[in-house]
Amino acid sequence: MAPVVLECRSRNIQHVVCVTAQHREMLDQVLEWFDIKPEYDLDLMEKGQNLNSLSAKIYSTLDPILQNENPDIVLVQGDTTTALASAMAAFHRSIPVGHIEGGLRTYDFSAPFPEEMNRQIISKIAKYHFTPTEHASKNLISESVSIDKIVKTGNTVVDALYWSNQKILNGFENDFIQKWSDKLLTSKLWILVTAHRRENFGAGLENLSDAILELAQEHNCNIIWPVHPNPSVTMGIGEELKNHSRIHLIDPIDYPSMVWLMQQVDLIISDSGGIQEEAPTFGVPVLITRESTERPEGIEAGTSTLVGMNHDKIVQNVFLKLKNSRKDVVKNPFGDGLAAKRILDLLEENFGKNNIS
Repeated sequence: MAPVVLECRSRNIQHVVCVTAQHREMLDQVLEWFDIKPEYDLDLMEKGQNLNSLSAKIYSTLDPILQNENPDIVLVQGDTTTALASAMAAFHRSIPVGHIEGGLRTYDFSAPFPEEMNRQIISKIAKYHFTPTEHASKNLISESVSIDKIVKTGNTVVDALYWSNQKILNGFENDFIQKWSDKLLTSKLWILVTAHRRENFGAGLENLSDAILELAQEHNCNIIWPVHPNPSVTMGIGEELKNHSRIHLIDPIDYPSMVWLMQQVDLIISDSGGIQEEAPTFGVPVLITRESTERPEGIEAGTSTLVGMNHDKIVQNVFLKLKNSRKDVVKNPFGDGLAAKRILDLLEENFGKNNIS
């Protein structure tokens, strides 16, 4: 959402930022990076809370804000519980909803869970659908969403990537970049790993750990893995990985560090949707550790490959992907860095620059 906020700011359009702060540390560093100060911080993070209790708190705390601000439109992004509950809260007050990153589908409510259900419900609520790709637009059309309410904008995550990379190229450095720049700028093979999806907890993470161990022990791959703080992730990583000289299990890193790191590695193994969209900009191949993806455009473009949490598929596809020349330049199928501009163009057209808030 940061590029949308920055675009509102550049056009002097009145806007209000509200965050739920489910992930306090992850949120705060992104807000600082983009110089965004929320007008409302609901601070709903609570250890061990479930999705139902979180949803209830979003409804109860967001409703008086909607009543007080009475906005022309509420913009939500993606498929989180925050996005769904916020869209529902706006709907209950007859406030139009704009869904950024609309139209993504696996049509399997268990993968990803609960995101697939969340985004399908948001699509029933939204008045405006800002889709990242033609494929996403066609998904909505097949579900009888009016074509005049669908605008293919590209994904704002690519806007954020372009903006951030330019800031890094202009000389930004932090402790992480200084520490790892010499280690990563070698001829050695480096693989970035991330894992956080609920459906991969347990046996899936165990299979991934075994594959990573084999890559390090038998194929001399160097692994860097920023470990998600969720205990279900940390407990699922095998003990053998923690003391291996070529496996680096590190604390979660901030957004600019991740943007920099993606450019330094040879390949990424991840269950992240965002990384599937970001990595093509840098020509880095991705192995998707999920059984299905709502982003088939990456597979069609050859930038990513579905391997699930299958040990053999992960190991085999690492080397299949790396047979191609490193950092092949491809057009990112998920955007060109102008999504936020297109979103605000449509809102100004429908509401008028002097009226939208």
